[in-house]
Amino acid sequence: KAHGVPRENSFVITAASEIMAVLALASGLQDLRTRLGRIVVGDTVEGKPVTAEDLKVAGAMAVVMKDAIKPNLVQTLEGQPVLIHAGPFGNVAHANNSIVEDRIALKLADYVVTEGGFASDLGFQKFADIVCRFGGFVPSAAVLVATVRALKFHGGTAFGELGTEDLDALRRGSENLAAHIDIVKAYGLPCVVAINRFPTDTDGEVALVDELATQVGAERVVVNDGFARGGDGAVDLARAVVEACDRPSTFSHLTPPGAPIKQQVEAIATRLYGADGVDYLPQAEKDIARMESLGFGQYPVCMAKTQLSLSHDPTLLNRPKGWRLPVRGVVPSAGAGFVVVLCGDMQRMPGLGRTPAFMNIDIDRDGRTIGLY
Repeated sequence: KAHGVPRENSFVITAASEIMAVLALASGLQDLRTRLGRIVVGDTVEGKPVTAEDLKVAGAMAVVMKDAIKPNLVQTLEGQPVLIHAGPFGNVAHANNSIVEDRIALKLADYVVTEGGFASDLGFQKFADIVCRFGGFVPSAAVLVATVRALKFHGGTAFGELGTEDLDALRRGSENLAAHIDIVKAYGLPCVVAINRFPTDTDGEVALVDELATQVGAERVVVNDGFARGGDGAVDLARAVVEACDRPSTFSHLTPPGAPIKQQVEAIATRLYGADGVDYLPQAEKDIARMESLGFGQYPVCMAKTQLSLSHDPTLLNRPKGWRLPVRGVVPSAGAGFVVVLCGDMQRMPGLGRTPAFMNIDIDRDGRTIGLY
């Protein structure tokens, strides 16, 4: 009504929504129903949380989602079975497919490969510290995907020159690869580096990546030529992964169960990202105090930060030194069972590009839709 209580609201992209996280982390239909009921949708005038259960909508939400909890079975072009289920982004959400999907796969296959969104600082970290906690999983090994082109870019090669051999830039950029190998090793897992080969990669460049990755602790370094040769081009990688899985694993989480929010954030920032420390903005301090008062103070943290850098700043390439991680806010995902830590300027509702797709969509003189593709 006019002159009523001001209402503040915001939107997040579907892949970062709490319902997406709930779908991915639920162990079954009843757990899904329970988690949906825990979602906090607002506060009372006294500051107490209002949940979906309080609004009596959780049951209806569960009915809408009851078929969505079933994973999708598809296949590759060569007939290998693949399960696809849930899609939380790696930079602004928890980056991994569903627990239900993983459990089905583990029941049906001797080896299960699951993908964590973006790199080890995001998808892998969240798999290890969020998904494995809730799912009770103990991974056997990690595969770190790298390209010669990306490492040269981190080493200072201009984008338009990435197809030209540059061993010096590759050597400089390998510091980024070393950082990601260190992240995997921090969790006690054998690390297999897969070099996704491009036609412009020279034998000298591939050999240098092999040498440098091995020096900093990679278990194996294997060229993956699957894009060009299909399954035959990935056989060596598959064998390397099987061998790594047979080696001893000392997997452990980065922080113990029940660690406070700040302890978790600072461990991730300093031990994985390479930051000198963490700076909490005043709003973040208020948010953390509120999380503690609501009983969320020991929930796992889900870091929302850029995927373009180990730091919060997308312009800091390679392995940045001498920086601190700014945290501007912390928001609850009570249904999912974690809290989201907002780093730097990272937004959970990305803006449109300079030329959004809708600008090219129209109707021609004959009434046909044009510009969709």
